[in-house]
Parts: sequence; structure tokens; C-alpha cells
Amino acid sequence: MDLKLATTTSITSTYAGEFAGQYIQAALLAGVTLGNGLITIKPNVKYKEVVKKLATATLVKGATCDFTDTGTVTLTEKILTPKELQVNLELCKKDFHSDWEAVSMGFSAFDVLPKNFSDFLIGNISQSVGANIESAIWAGTGGADSITGFTTLFVGDTSIVDVTGTTVASSTIQAELAKVVTASAALNVTDAVIYVAKDIYAAYMISLGGFGASGVGAQGYDNKGPNQTFNELSFAGYKIILTPGMPSGQMVCAEPSNLWFGTGLMNDYNQVKVIDMEDNDGSQNVRFVMRFTAGIQYGVAEEIVYYWK
Repeated sequence: MDLKLATTTSITSTYAGEFAGQYIQAALLAGVTLGNGLITIKPNVKYKEVVKKLATATLVKGATCDFTDTGTVTLTEKILTPKELQVNLELCKKDFHSDWEAVSMGFSAFDVLPKNFSDFLIGNISQSVGANIESAIWAGTGGADSITGFTTLFVGDTSIVDVTGTTVASSTIQAELAKVVTASAALNVTDAVIYVAKDIYAAYMISLGGFGASGVGAQGYDNKGPNQTFNELSFAGYKIILTPGMPSGQMVCAEPSNLWFGTGLMNDYNQVKVIDMEDNDGSQNVRFVMRFTAGIQYGVAEEIVYYWK
């Protein structure tokens, strides 16, 4: 989508409303976790949302002539409260005189923002915002400038199934993954996956290359040695998912439907603006403003395995 920029000295277009929703979505989905749909995304959360999860057990009984209430139904709920966040940047048009796009400014002394630079600026910042949100989803501490991430919440929840971790190496990673799988197998989950940090993922890949002394042989999986390429990794039937935002040495085993990300993609808090300040104060500055909301929550703590040390 091209921005319709003014041809004189100012930018008159402002991105808000519907267009802002699209750009905010692009920014948030730039991260791996959201971009690949690795957890459940709940959009249009204006303020708070009560998320319920239903669990049933021992429903089937022997038939009788009477109606007999049997089994158990457990209804749990959590409050998902997205937090208001913003990006404010100011940059000088003069700094782009030596840029390869300078020719698009023309030869007049009165410069305009390089053609399509606003699109570039929005796209570039969207990538940075996506990386920031990726980290915050898993490791955010909940300070003034961040949301509270999953691992921060897990540490304070005694209902989470904890697995004590250790320093992971290629020679030990498969034994550590087995601990997570064993803990998860004892739970009432059917579609769980294992989210892993980058160092965990790398150690597992190296072990599959034959260097982990994990029973795969000197040349590793498929006798390819270190030349391993996989479209999808798994361990004992559990899909292994790389989540770059997770702290090093950590893993989480859970159903994607039990981990939630909330945002208000279409609500009034979301906006993207590119503002030329020349007509306001005579400067050569351009301001970028992005406002959005984000937050995470999980459902049944007893169905989540958290590996950490």
C-alpha cells in the first residue's frame, strides 16, 4: 500500500482507523510466535476479556433406564487484559540527503520525505516491534514498558508443572527433552507441543547430527552428519517449536489453545501516524507514532509443563 505523500514540503496523510489496524497487525505478526500462529490470538479485546476453558472427565458410564448425572465438568476462567503500548520516533529529513533515495527528493532546496520512505519506515519499525513483542510474550517482566510474559507468570504459579532444568548440551538435550515429555504424558493433554529457546533448539539439531552421543550414530540422522535440514522437528511424538523470545535454557510444553495473546487490532487505541513537522515548527523533523495494545494469559495451569533452572 503506497502512502499518498504531499508534493511540497509536508506530509498530509495520517494512518489511523482501518489502515492502522492493518499496520498494527503486521507489526505484531512480525514475530515468530504470532506470525506462525503458535499460540491462540484473541483480537478485538477492547479492555478485558474473560476467557473460559472447559474440561471434562469420566463422562461415559454403563447404560441404565434412568437419567443419572455422571462425570465431572471443570470450568476455569482467566482475565486477559491487553496493555497500552506506544512507539514514538523523530528523525530528520536532512539525514537522508546522502541516501540512495535522495534523488527522489528532487533538486529543490525544499525537501519532501523520499518517495515511499513512509512505507519503508512503517515496515522497518513493524519488524522491530514484532521482535520486541516476541520477546515480551515469553520473557516480559511487566514493567512500565513491557507486558508480563508467560515464563514470568509461570514462576509464580504453583499449579504449573515444573521440571528442573540443567545446563543443556548436545550430549544431554535428548534426556532433558525426555523429562518434559514424561511430565506432559502424565497430564490430560492431547495436542501439546514443546516450545523451546534458541539454544535448546540448536543443541537438539546438533545431537541429530551425530555429535550428541544420543544413540543416533556418528553420522547422525539419515547419515547426513552436520548437514541436517528439517522442515519440522519432533521428539517422542511431540512437535518441537523454536520460539526466539523464550529465555535461554527453557522449554514449555502446552497446547496452543491453552496459551493466549490478546490485542485490540480494530479498537480505538490502535493508530499509526507519520507526521511532517515542518508546517508546525519549521523544522526538518518527521515524527512516527504507533499505539497498540498487547497482553498474554493462559488457561489451565495444571496442563502446562515448564522446564527451567
